[in-house]
Amino acid sequence: MSFFPKSSVPASVSAPVSASVSASVPASVRRGAVAVLTAALLVPFAAACGGDDDDSGREKGGGGKDVQLTVLAASSLTDVFATAEKAYEKDHPGVRVTVSAAGSQELAAQVKQGAPADVLVTADTKTMDGLKAETGTPTVIAKNRLVIATREGNPERIKGLKDLGDSELKVVLADDTVPVGRYSKQVLDRQRVEVKPVSKEANVRSVLSKVELGEADAGLVYRTDAATVPGKVDAVEIPDAQNAVASYPAATLKGSANGEEAAAFVKWLSTGSAQKILREAGFQKP
Repeated sequence: MSFFPKSSVPASVSAPVSASVSASVPASVRRGAVAVLTAALLVPFAAACGGDDDDSGREKGGGGKDVQLTVLAASSLTDVFATAEKAYEKDHPGVRVTVSAAGSQELAAQVKQGAPADVLVTADTKTMDGLKAETGTPTVIAKNRLVIATREGNPERIKGLKDLGDSELKVVLADDTVPVGRYSKQVLDRQRVEVKPVSKEANVRSVLSKVELGEADAGLVYRTDAATVPGKVDAVEIPDAQNAVASYPAATLKGSANGEEAAAFVKWLSTGSAQKILREAGFQKP
């Protein structure tokens, strides 16, 4: 093999030089030099081929990016879905779940505006039913009930819904456009209790916060929300006959870029492991 163009080395020079070198260098040395030169030429070639094989192996072995799953969830699911998120990721390597919590009406607005997301879980069926064009078939994954949240120790001695009609009490409710606000209005109307709230909040967590901070004497929240701040608020139970049942439907979003993974997550929410997490947080069976 020559590393020079033929025209650059005259034949009359090349032959004598080659013959001279061959004659003066022992055969064993010549063979060793050839072996070294051959190895030097082959190593880069082998490395290049090996690199291609390794890259292909990594791609086939699932070395790509993790699937990023975005879940839009009602505010009352904030804490329990933080736990569910970790459990799902542990059981499903390669999937990363991000939960975005807000009032159900806010989530509905995001979906209608085309926000990039994969799964939607609301705190009522009415909101979900209004999004049939944007969602798959929903599945109810849990239920909930209302309680009266009071300041720690219940200093106003509130015993039931009738007490909320006291004009001396500072009562805070969720806005009627929010599921918990509609449930609150429903139970108060049934008992013919007129409440003049000091404020109407955008979601249940805001109602809870007002009571927790002492800005209100009482507020209607979900039982599970009151349970997230033990020692900071008290929860006065409302009898089932006077209460409302909140249903939580979950559905995939048709605009999801991860349809298969989104469907798997919704299905998982009804499994024993997910239901156990929901039960432990105080949610009721669907």
